[in-house]
Amino acid sequence: MLRRFRDLPLVVILMGIGAVAMYLPAAHALVLRDHHIARPFFYSGTLFLFLVALLGLATVTNGRGPQGRSHLLAMLGTFTLLPLMLAIPFNEAVPDTGLFNAWWEMVSALTTTGGTLYEAGRLAPSLHLWRALVGWMGGFFMLVMAIAVLAPMRLGGFEVFFSGGPSGATRNISGGEGGADPGDCLGHYPPVTFPAYLGLTLALWVLLLIAGDPTLVALCHAMSTLATSGISPIGGTAVAASGVGGEMLVFLFLIPALSRRFWPGSGELRATDRLIADPELRLAAVIVLAVPATLFLRHWIAALEVAMTPDPSAILMSIWGAMFTAMSFLTTTGFESAGWDEARNWSGLGTPGLMLAGLAIVGGGVATTAGGVRLLRVYALVRHGERELDKLVHPASVGGGGMMARRLRREGAYISWIFFMLFALSIAVVMVAVSLAGLEFESATVLSIAALSNTGPLALVAATEPLSWGALDTATKAILAGAMILGRLETLAIIALLNPEFWRQ
Repeated sequence: MLRRFRDLPLVVILMGIGAVAMYLPAAHALVLRDHHIARPFFYSGTLFLFLVALLGLATVTNGRGPQGRSHLLAMLGTFTLLPLMLAIPFNEAVPDTGLFNAWWEMVSALTTTGGTLYEAGRLAPSLHLWRALVGWMGGFFMLVMAIAVLAPMRLGGFEVFFSGGPSGATRNISGGEGGADPGDCLGHYPPVTFPAYLGLTLALWVLLLIAGDPTLVALCHAMSTLATSGISPIGGTAVAASGVGGEMLVFLFLIPALSRRFWPGSGELRATDRLIADPELRLAAVIVLAVPATLFLRHWIAALEVAMTPDPSAILMSIWGAMFTAMSFLTTTGFESAGWDEARNWSGLGTPGLMLAGLAIVGGGVATTAGGVRLLRVYALVRHGERELDKLVHPASVGGGGMMARRLRREGAYISWIFFMLFALSIAVVMVAVSLAGLEFESATVLSIAALSNTGPLALVAATEPLSWGALDTATKAILAGAMILGRLETLAIIALLNPEFWRQ
């Protein structure tokens, strides 16, 4: 029976999972006696389960085609068509919203972007739970697909591990001899990864409850932290009852978004054997510590005229606020610290939006739930630049560090630079598109970066005035929804789908 289930098309399996997940907000709404919300989710879940059963019977005997191509297409379909199914009960439960807005909300959640069209008070608690649950499932989906599909195809950041990049020589990094079949990987990795993903979510939920958060708030923040979606029923951790203690817990559980080595099944995806030498973690530590240091020192360099009370607790709060916010936006989560205002006031910067946008662009670790360019690619570019500067001083020097370090500095840096240019071009294209739709330059820049880096809360804190996703017109929202999908799949995967060799059989 399990083998038959695995033989189903991936989209059908995901539809079944989404249909079953609808029963959770239905049960939650039923407990709260919100019957007008419980009914759409219960009826929709039941209807789609029947539809999935029919589709399963119709497709279970179909032959297996090219697995790489079919799974990439399934990923594209998951982020474009599956949100339409997930949006139907949401649309029925929210008055005066429209199916397009509900679809956009589900795209934002499933891609772990976390941007929302609605004020927190407009949505019922069960709808906040549904948004957080969809984001949580989207995060786990990317965890599995990254190692089961993108890794064997040398995409999603794994191209820096290969001597020839996405079109170079084959190297098996998924375990086994002779290469790994994505279909077999999809059957192997979910049972391996899900216990850790669920266990970390439950652990953070319990710890946030102990810290003082209400049950729903703690659960939504726990799911949003592990998925790096930044979805919150109250507007973020800055206004949570758990306070700084809750932020410290969230900070700790954001660390798995910095490196794949914290997740089971990483195999040969580690750049180093030792944790302390992990390039992604070392670069992340430098960035997270550099942001509060920069904001703190700027007060003594360029903001002495800013009157600040010499209160040690306020100074410590500003340092912590900058550190937590830097970690949050580096992992593309987007939670803002309660001490972020103290950090901004101390530094004399009204809105250091450029800094936060840069953190979101850098992004988290390869094959994690975070978005952005990814730390390993940035690290390869940094090491390449360091080596080139060293050669200017010592032209006859020989770079060491072992085979992996040499690969990162050479071919890894080359393919990382290509991806970085593609990412920058994507930002420029999206900016032009939304500018033609009527947005001003600053708004177009912030929203484009927020969508492509899958950091929806960036729109609220990076601009001079908070930007509202809900205030955008339909054309602009459609463009930004496409940018979210592009940012989640990455440009190289889209290019791979357009490769003629990919379709020849």
